[in-house]
Amino acid sequence: MAKAPKAGHVKTRLCPPLAPREAAALARGFLRDRIAQVRGLRGAQPVIAYTPDREPFARLAPDVPLVPQRGGDLGERMRALLAGLLAAGHRAAIAVGTDTPTLPAAVLQHAVDLIASGDVDLVLGPAEDGGYYLIGVRADHPSLFEDVPWSTPDVLEITRRRAVAAGLRCALLPAWFDVDTPDDLARLRAALADDPRAAPATRRFLTSACLGRRGPGPATSGGSHDAGRRR
Repeated sequence: MAKAPKAGHVKTRLCPPLAPREAAALARGFLRDRIAQVRGLRGAQPVIAYTPDREPFARLAPDVPLVPQRGGDLGERMRALLAGLLAAGHRAAIAVGTDTPTLPAAVLQHAVDLIASGDVDLVLGPAEDGGYYLIGVRADHPSLFEDVPWSTPDVLEITRRRAVAAGLRCALLPAWFDVDTPDDLARLRAALADDPRAAPATRRFLTSACLGRRGPGPATSGGSHDAGRRR
């Protein structure tokens, strides 16, 4: 699930230190890196659930099916996406956002394998802020998405309690961090310095001449990227 990377509409909590056009470029890097990851997953068909308009995604990934996000709040949009994919005949569906660019592809593959196995009914990827960066289901479960206080530290715990109440078998992935604030951006740069293979499109932006002169956090080196709170 992704929002079109347009200046002034994405990653606004990173402005400052970034200018709106830089925040949009960073979001585009996140998107490119996540697309590359999901293309490489075994046993899964990538789909981009976009908002608000289709054109930027058609240019970035002309070979990936595009579906519009439908609904009001995040819960309505996630439920509509997952239920629609299940109704189309898929035996399971996963929604993952784009704000965890350093999340290893192996974690996404594990989520696919878990939900496809039939041994669990629900897979959640906990975000360190109390939300989740991924949710996977094998059936439509409205209670997981209705009347949830999105963008609060209680999202994951509420979702887990509702899963237990519904008798769902739930598996948790490793916790990971979103990139939403200047502190997160500094952490991202440090993480990329430690893993030269991670998030190449994001890395290219962060090592650009403009941001390299005045951006937050230590400079990174080397390196040749984007469906929960952040989607």
